[in-house]
Amino acid sequence: MTEYKVLFVCTGNICRSPSADGILRQKLVEQQLDHLILTDSVGTHSYHVGEPPTPTGLSLAAKRGYDYSDLRARQVQQSDFVDFDLILAMDYGHLDIIRNNCPEQYLHKIAMFLDFSEQSNKEVNDPYYGGPSDYDAMLDVIEIGVTDLVTHLKQVLHE
Repeated sequence: MTEYKVLFVCTGNICRSPSADGILRQKLVEQQLDHLILTDSVGTHSYHVGEPPTPTGLSLAAKRGYDYSDLRARQVQQSDFVDFDLILAMDYGHLDIIRNNCPEQYLHKIAMFLDFSEQSNKEVNDPYYGGPSDYDAMLDVIEIGVTDLVTHLKQVLHE
């Protein structure tokens, strides 16, 4: 099978989407699926293009065993709609933006990140203007969401 590609989308690509990207990368290594699934993350806006994820997010994620300090923010591009198999929005605002910019033939690729999770709230709250507790809460939600997403991806790979 060729690689299956997953793209996470948030506002500036320095908090939520790189966290989901980094956590999924680690879970894929642990599940020995990293050779089958490629991950990336983008922002809907260009506010932080070229910047690393936030220091608070990186340090709290590192305490949980995740390192995604290599990631750099980029803005979603038209080619992403073609290149990725699954494009996951972190909140409904992101979902609206990417749907409005997506060519019709690729709309089926777009979903909410937490659509694959049993969590009742389908949005990942933005910790950017908050403190460490907001980042920890974000990481808690993303860890559960990624675990559920891995279950979904395993099903996709076996179809």
